[in-house]
Amino acid sequence: MPTAPRSTLSRRQLLTAGAAAFATVAARGRLAHAGKAKAPPPGPSPSSLAGTLEQMKLPYPESALAPGISANVVSFHYGKHHKTYVDKTNDLVKGTPNAGKTLDELIRATAGKPDQQGLFNAVAQVWNHDLYWRSMKPKGGGTPSGELGKKIAADFGSFDAMVKELSTAATGQFGSGWAWLALDPADGKLKVMKTGNADNPLAAGKRALLTIDVWEHAYYLDYQNRRADYVKAFFDSLANWDFAAENLARKA
Repeated sequence: MPTAPRSTLSRRQLLTAGAAAFATVAARGRLAHAGKAKAPPPGPSPSSLAGTLEQMKLPYPESALAPGISANVVSFHYGKHHKTYVDKTNDLVKGTPNAGKTLDELIRATAGKPDQQGLFNAVAQVWNHDLYWRSMKPKGGGTPSGELGKKIAADFGSFDAMVKELSTAATGQFGSGWAWLALDPADGKLKVMKTGNADNPLAAGKRALLTIDVWEHAYYLDYQNRRADYVKAFFDSLANWDFAAENLARKA
């Protein structure tokens, strides 16, 4: 009976190869645990591990939202403002018990606490921007259908009525802030909210479906003081109703 050929690898070579394979697997595990995926996070919830936080990747090229929002604005907004909040969050949580918490957990833990205002501002602005970029898509806008369309009609009377209320919130927010379409778990109804600075629906116990950033850096290079034109462009050609529908449908 023929015998199997003996391995030509030495014991040292086998041990070296095994160690290399183990290191590769371990490194992949650490990256996965740290949340450092290069693609946008799956699902509609914009939560990522803090402490090892990497800025989310834009789900489209910087030029893809034009003419509603120019590549220049996206580059400046995403590359400067959003990145600054990510860096600030990492600086504030490094070496603290907060380093292993998600953005959602940190927002809930710091909201409304004056001694935690700096951390809340940084973390909430990362969360807000993550949701904002995904609230838009190339050739967006239009009218949502399916369960989201039915829910909007039931809670606002019509889609046009909701757009009017959300547009009013966005244009009427004094100073820097955000306008939101959110679900209120208390009564199960959709609500329009506006918040100042870094505040958001999560801090108030509500689920954000869609947001419009009305800080000046979100639109000023394109629209100067014409915030209403920027808001109109959002609804006409940018709003990602598929993303809002995912947020409505998710369980938590």
